[in-house]
Amino acid sequence: MAATAQAVAAAGTHAYPRIVATLIRVTGDWALAEDCAQEALTAALERWPADGVPANPGGWLMTVARNRAIDVLRRAAVERRKLHDLAVLTAADGQPDPEAGQDVVDDRLRLIFTCCHPALAIEARVALTLRTVCGVPTADIARLLLVSESTMTRRLTRARTRIAQAGIPYRVPAGPALVERLPGVLAVLYLLFTRGYLPDGEPAFADEAVRLARLLDALMPGHSEVAALRALMLFQHSRRDARRDAAGDLVPLDRQDRRRWDDASIAEGLSALARVRHDGPYAWQARIAACHATAESVEATDWPGIARAYDALIGIRRSPVVALNRAVAHGYAYGPAVGLALLDAARAGGALDGQPLAVAVEADLVARQGDRPRAATLFRRAAEAVGSTAERRALLARAGELTT
Repeated sequence: MAATAQAVAAAGTHAYPRIVATLIRVTGDWALAEDCAQEALTAALERWPADGVPANPGGWLMTVARNRAIDVLRRAAVERRKLHDLAVLTAADGQPDPEAGQDVVDDRLRLIFTCCHPALAIEARVALTLRTVCGVPTADIARLLLVSESTMTRRLTRARTRIAQAGIPYRVPAGPALVERLPGVLAVLYLLFTRGYLPDGEPAFADEAVRLARLLDALMPGHSEVAALRALMLFQHSRRDARRDAAGDLVPLDRQDRRRWDDASIAEGLSALARVRHDGPYAWQARIAACHATAESVEATDWPGIARAYDALIGIRRSPVVALNRAVAHGYAYGPAVGLALLDAARAGGALDGQPLAVAVEADLVARQGDRPRAATLFRRAAEAVGSTAERRALLARAGELTT
């Protein structure tokens, strides 16, 4: 039973957003699409323990969700529009499952542009994208955005209603509208990638973000920031197989076996980066990632180049995270004392208060100065505050090394 539940969870993570996107396209009904996708997952939990996990779980879920939508629409067939939707869905029966060949502009890309329409407030865009495109539970989104679950439910309902009332089209826009909505779409794709790349994240999200970045790059081959985001994802994703050891524990960048990095992803990233002609925030991040991806070792890394890139990045995207990473880069390029001074500056104003990553950065810089006992204490303090189990184990391991 537990194995079946895991299989349903895995299939749902990968297929649920695709199913929702497809049903929204053919019915225009967001609530119906999400309800039918959820009912398909429930049906899998009921039937797979007895029938076994199907050879194509995503296709099975899509078929069940589509049939459920047909049933609902058939009962409401008194409406002319619903009759048309029913005909579209019935015609789609027997079509390839969501994994099969996709056009350049696929359903999920259309859905991302719809969720990022400027008619919606920015909080609504983020929440709707996380829920509909990424499949993040409403309760998790509420915790992420620091509101109650009931507030988030109302916010999502209003966003869907706004899309329906404003007649926002379910398509990728063209011309100025495409450029206007692009920054939000790029942010959403990177958010999706980050959700999959986190220590306790779901790798399928990162895979999907890379796929969508490729689609968007094919749609807009001359746009530097699109190519830069694609390159940035690929450089980071190239390390996926080396980020954990045989026991499943995190391996920090400076200890990873670089022979396990994916050379094909790095080559694809370099090709995309070569097309970047402007100095936007994703361009600078991609250049930083390229320095890491192409270095033979930590010692051979171009740390002064990375430090200069962070100097440029913080000029156009001033944030606590960028300031923190800048301190790390300068610490490796010019010595830990320089890094600690920049860390103190980044903490000014309290933006990094309570952030375990800032404590871990301080611990690393202090260790490189030679104060092992204090560094070990700081690593333990960071471990107490971090939310990820994998990160906690890694930080405690670093503390243990410094006390032996």
